[in-house]
Amino acid sequence: MSVELPSHLHHRAVVADTHNDLLMAVAERPPARWAEFFRERWLPQLQDGGVDLQVLPVFVDDRYRPEGALRQTLRMIECAHTLAEGNADAVRLCLDGAQVDRALDDGVIALVLAMESMPGLDSSVELLPTLHRLGVRVASIAHWGRTPLADGSGEDATGGRLTHAGVAAVGEMERLGMIFDVSHLGARGVEHVLELASRPVMATHSAARALRDHHRNLTDDQIRSVAATGGVVCVNFFPVFLAEDPAGYTVDRLVDHIEHVAEVAGIDHVGLGPDFVREVLHDVTPPCCEDFGFDGIDPGAALPGLDGPRGLPLVTEALLRRGLPGDDIVKILGGNVRRLFRAELGRPR
Repeated sequence: MSVELPSHLHHRAVVADTHNDLLMAVAERPPARWAEFFRERWLPQLQDGGVDLQVLPVFVDDRYRPEGALRQTLRMIECAHTLAEGNADAVRLCLDGAQVDRALDDGVIALVLAMESMPGLDSSVELLPTLHRLGVRVASIAHWGRTPLADGSGEDATGGRLTHAGVAAVGEMERLGMIFDVSHLGARGVEHVLELASRPVMATHSAARALRDHHRNLTDDQIRSVAATGGVVCVNFFPVFLAEDPAGYTVDRLVDHIEHVAEVAGIDHVGLGPDFVREVLHDVTPPCCEDFGFDGIDPGAALPGLDGPRGLPLVTEALLRRGLPGDDIVKILGGNVRRLFRAELGRPR
């Protein structure tokens, strides 16, 4: 029996990255440079890594909160549209599953806009349709701390569930056809969402708590429950969420998490949510402020060879070394996310 080469397998798969904060870096440039900077700095990396489907989160960092959060949200959304329009030969901003399929068939990278928490909206759930009109199709409602919608995982000690506005946000997102993202949500909040959800939810960048007991990771029960909705858990590559000891910051440890999620959720419910941040932070952090750690975490840490999209073929190689069947690897690399987006993205209730 012939063994498929990693390069061939990676090429024939649809590779989906469900969390890359590159918009933060691009939006820091003058607007006239947005499309060009993306083409110079990020497009070659996505192409070299074989990325076919890229989710672009809009994350508003603390310096814009609270007064400038909505303005920065809109600026980053405009940045996404501008870079897509300025690189129409290579990328396309997609609003539903059919558009994703057409982009992939046309050989261009399908871009999907997401919100990582929503500080610009505060508790104004009535603005979710506005975000939807602007192209947002995936969203979470908290980051590390507390929001008017829910508590992030860094606030797990509160035992907080969703607020009334948070509950309304879940219903409104389902009505609009926006996919709910449970990554970063506090443990009780995840449970609350899963009680409420009548459509598939996803975790865009979360690892397995059974292998690394960190509040940013999902328990086995949560992983099973996400799968039960028909959703996908996309495994985070960030080293601190994979292992406590830096000796475990390896691609093999990442594969441990991928295999664990596949075992718990089923092979049809696991994907990749790399959360590449090293280069983004380099691009947005002034030389005066190099110490940008938070919660005892060095956000510049990365797995060897996996500090950016170019390293994604290493994941395919590692999965093959573990002996996973080629068809299962194709599902993990992006087939499962494509199936979810085909069925749910932009589909109103």
